[in-house]
Parts: sequence; C-alpha cells; structure tokens
Amino acid sequence: MKTPKVGFVSLGCPKALVDSERILTQLKTEGYQVASDYDGADLVVVNTCGFIESAVQESLDAIGEAMSENGRVIVTGCLGKDEDKIRQMHPNVLKVTGAAAYQDVMEAVHEYVPAPPKHNPFIDLVPEQGVRLTPKHYAYLKISEGCNHRCTFCIIPSMRGDLVSRPVGKVLDEAAALKRAGVKEILVISQDTSAYGVDTKYKLDFWNGQPVKTKFYDMCEALGQLGIWVRLHYVYPYPHVDAAIDLMAQGKILPYLDIPFQHASPRILKLMKRPAHSENTLERLKLWREKCPELVIRSTFVVGFPGETEEDFQILLEWLKEAQLDRVGCFTYSPVEGATANDLPDHVPEEIKQERYERFMEVQQAISAAKLQKRIGQKMTVLVDSLEDEFPVAVARSYADAPEIDGNVFVEDIDKSVIKAGDLLEVEITDADEYDLFAKLIQIKSA
Repeated sequence: MKTPKVGFVSLGCPKALVDSERILTQLKTEGYQVASDYDGADLVVVNTCGFIESAVQESLDAIGEAMSENGRVIVTGCLGKDEDKIRQMHPNVLKVTGAAAYQDVMEAVHEYVPAPPKHNPFIDLVPEQGVRLTPKHYAYLKISEGCNHRCTFCIIPSMRGDLVSRPVGKVLDEAAALKRAGVKEILVISQDTSAYGVDTKYKLDFWNGQPVKTKFYDMCEALGQLGIWVRLHYVYPYPHVDAAIDLMAQGKILPYLDIPFQHASPRILKLMKRPAHSENTLERLKLWREKCPELVIRSTFVVGFPGETEEDFQILLEWLKEAQLDRVGCFTYSPVEGATANDLPDHVPEEIKQERYERFMEVQQAISAAKLQKRIGQKMTVLVDSLEDEFPVAVARSYADAPEIDGNVFVEDIDKSVIKAGDLLEVEITDADEYDLFAKLIQIKSA
C-alpha cells in the first residue's frame, strides 16, 4: 500500500503559520507524507486567511487553484468561519473547518484519505520540535488563541473566539525543544501577548520542576533563561509590561516590542474601541526608553478609518513625530465583512486615504532614516538569514529587525564558504538608507 500524500497551502499571518505547522506535524506523526505539488497529492489542505478583503480574495483564489489542479480540497483557517462564501465559489470542496480546528482537519483527512495502517513511528520520525515552515534558525511560538478585545475594524474574535492561553509549562517545553533543534530566535506571537494568562487567572504550572505562573512576565523571565533571542510581538502597552522592560535592559530578552497602536487621535481610538490611550502611551514610551535606551518599537497604523478628519490625521502625524518609533507599517482602512466599523458614518474617500497614507509614510521614512544613520559606526550582533547568490553578501538582521516585516543588515565582502544561515556575526555598521543597514564583518560569534 502506497503512503498517502497530503498537499498543503498555508496563507495568512504567523499565527496561521503555526496552525499549519501543527497540522503538518500531526500528519507526519500519523504516517502521511507531505506532497510537494498538486499532482502527487491525494488531497490538498488550504489554510486560509479572512482578516481583510484582499486576504479573503487571495484565499478564495488559492482554493480555486487547488480545486483546478487537484480537485480534492479541505479548507481550514479563518475564512472557514464563512463556509457559505467558500461554497458559493467552490461548492465541491470536501470539507470546511474554522481556525485552529486541528482535530476537525485531521478527521476530514482520515475520512477521505485514511492513514497508513502499518505506520512505523521508528521509521517515519517526527522531530521533537515538530514540522516547521520557517527556516531552521528561527521559529514562531504561539502562546494563546483568540482575543478579548472587540475592536470595531476586526473580526478575529468571531473567527477565533475569546482569549485562551496555553499552559505556560507547555509553552516553555516547546521553546526548549526549539532551542535543542538549533533555533537561535523565538518570536512570541498571539492576538494579545501582554494579556497572556488573564483567562486562567494566572494559573500556576510547572516547568523543569519549578513553579511558574501562566503570566506574561513570568513567561518572559523563563524564556530569557534559554540563552537565545526572544522577540515579543503583538504587545499592548499595559502598565504591567513595564516589568518586561527590565528583562530587556538586563539582556535576558531582545529589547524589541511590536505594539499595534493603530492610531493616535483619542476620538478615532474610541471609534476603533482600542484598549489603550495615546497620551498615556507617550509617557510610557519615555519611561521604557529611560530604563532601556536600546529599546526598539515597531507598530502598525490605519489611516482613513471611518470618521477620520484632517484634524485627527494631524494628531496622528504629530504623535508619530513625538513617539519616534523605529519601525512602522501603515495601511489604508479596508472594510472587512462582519466588522462593526462598516456601519460607522463618514467613510473616507479612497483618494484621501491614499493621500494620507503617502503623507504618513513620508514622515515615518524621515524618522526611520535618521535613526538608522545614528547606527553608522556601531558594532552590532546580527543573525544571518540567507546568502546572496551573485554577491559576497550575507542578508542578516539585528535585534531591531523581525523577519519579513522589518529591515535587513547587509554584511558585505564576506567569505561565503565559512558563513551560513543561522550564524551570529559581530559587524560594524558602515552605511544606511531609509530601512536597511550595511555592514562589514568583524567576526563570526557562533555557527
């Protein structure tokens, strides 16, 4: 009997990527092979995204391609919440499940492609850290599912439910397994990382025989003991985050915070139902930088939200200039089916949204360029992601750069025979542009 093969298409954010890794790990554990193309697959699983309309369309297109190329398709992920929309375009998909529905996906796979009856776990070994879709040297660590906030532009709670925190012992066991597998950087992700453990009332758990609370700070402190890079994403600027800055100042975790501010006008934040106020945030940023001068802040913002006036936008620009954030992404507001913001009055015309986006990015580019210019002459530790094919250049990142969303450090004139992805290098910064740094190699710190 031939070994059944399952194709896999993974779309969406890092949180969805972790869902894909879990499903793939379970498939491998049960003896399935992962097909490298549509033709060799007995069926295809498409893990979808449904956060904004462009992502919905991308997911529907991916389902269509899988149906056309293979014809036997199971759909899972955030868009699975809207089965009617999927079946209107693709009525013959085998099964539709929602986000993080690992068991439902496996049951559907079993129904249409039974697992091999003579699977030998000693032959089909699954690595301790599971199957991963990221490079060997970094990995995402999802600590919770869902969200307790009800932001008017977001439908994540309707797709993934309220906050459900993983037991801290399991989180730390997974992190330790990743380190043993050679991971040099762990990126902590969730919908609201700083709310970790709220739903469990910070339940006591155990790790390495020691009591640990299911709590944001306690988790960060324990991760800091692993001796690898730990990067925090999707953190809201709550007061209790202050204590984690101390860990950054001590070098226990990376001095980097990804905080989705979204806007700065109090009126727009209220319309968005965001859980933080811009005035308090500026004071908190000042306090954090006093405690940890190396701290890097990245964030995302939305311009053109319904009801946003030119005055609101000017408040945002002035706040941005005062906040001096290091890394910033910006999006024009896009209606999301099912979001309550769609019902708000005074939607902003598309041309004004675009004009505000361009003005916003012009301000932020100047801030980013000035900050990166100050790096010239500094010595930094960088993690190599890849090597250029045609040039003696290593594409790397410093503590200030998360993969795929921030800038790079290009280490020039290297010997590619002695440097590889995953190496840590000590470099001197020699030049900078608006988003990236350029450097020369001082030494290889660890391979």
